[in-house]
Amino acid sequence: MPYWQLFYHLVWSTKNRQPLLTSLIEKHIYGSLTSKAIGLKGVVYVIGGTTDHVHMVVAIPPAISVSKFVGQIKGVSSTKLNKSGISDVRFEWQDEYGAFSFDAKRLPNYIAYVKRQKEHHAEGTVIPILERMTSENVGPRLVREDASLYVIEADDWWEELMTIT
Repeated sequence: MPYWQLFYHLVWSTKNRQPLLTSLIEKHIYGSLTSKAIGLKGVVYVIGGTTDHVHMVVAIPPAISVSKFVGQIKGVSSTKLNKSGISDVRFEWQDEYGAFSFDAKRLPNYIAYVKRQKEHHAEGTVIPILERMTSENVGPRLVREDASLYVIEADDWWEELMTIT
């Protein structure tokens, strides 16, 4: 078995950002997400979010692609919820998601950020880049271009992330 440390901050929303993640549904969804992630040999560090989106800090093994991992955990969680009868409304996830990789040294900062999602949204202290779920308005990156053109508020969000512990 290979040694690996592949850490990700994942974020995705409910279909059309409907505020469906009530405390009861959140508990069910988070349990399903965690269970499926573990079944895929992932390591879930924290899940958090608001009524319309979810953040997950997770280590994903190299045997599975990030897109396949996200697709499977989202699919299983929505299917289980819809079959449970807990909600009268059909639950769906938005197709898009954001995936951000980082090193082990930053793991505590990402965990702290996700744990405080409700507070961050209530207080307006979110880190915008970590809330991104689509590549809309980013544009293609070409090798000849300066990478700094595509780093959105890099210094600001990094400083904010480093203060959260």
